[in-house]
Amino acid sequence: QRVALARALATRPRLLLLDEPLAALDARTRLDVRAGLRRHLAEFEAVAVLVTHDPLDAMVLADRLVVVEEGRTVQEGAPSDISRRPRTDYIASLVGLNLYQGRADGHTVRLDGGATITTTEDLTGPVFVAFPPAAVTLHRDRPDSSARNLWRLEVAGLESHGDQIRVDLTGELPLLADLTTVAVAELSLHPGRTVWATLKATQTHAYPA
Repeated sequence: QRVALARALATRPRLLLLDEPLAALDARTRLDVRAGLRRHLAEFEAVAVLVTHDPLDAMVLADRLVVVEEGRTVQEGAPSDISRRPRTDYIASLVGLNLYQGRADGHTVRLDGGATITTTEDLTGPVFVAFPPAAVTLHRDRPDSSARNLWRLEVAGLESHGDQIRVDLTGELPLLADLTTVAVAELSLHPGRTVWATLKATQTHAYPA
């Protein structure tokens, strides 16, 4: 793959198509090749089109993203804009955010399922609300917290996610929470356990739908 990339870049083409250029590489090699490719593309004076299913490749290598779902374009723009304002569940999962759609009335967003989320933005009408799993705090008992958002949920599953544990929660507001292994052990989390989830309004991001 290194040779194929070098051969493609050496001819200084007017148009370069990269179809999953980092697929099947081991983690360390992928990191090195991605960094090298990023440097070459920064100096590339023509047009490069990258096709990938890896969100990290897309965010690192692209200046502009076009996200295609089921054969149609669902969102396009700069990587920073898309990662901050996803507009579909698929994109939200790619960039690692919880995403909801509802109707805003000031700082309160009422979701289609009936749950509400308090945000810092003052909006009216249809909106999206997003927040990272790491922003969610879990408690065994109802907490005396200053957090504006509080839900009673049930653990549906747990899985390793990098150096943390991702907790899948169901209930009034299904969401994902990222915790350390120590926190998971202290809370004695397991499927079926009931917990309280809190989220500060400052950790949310609401924007027009």
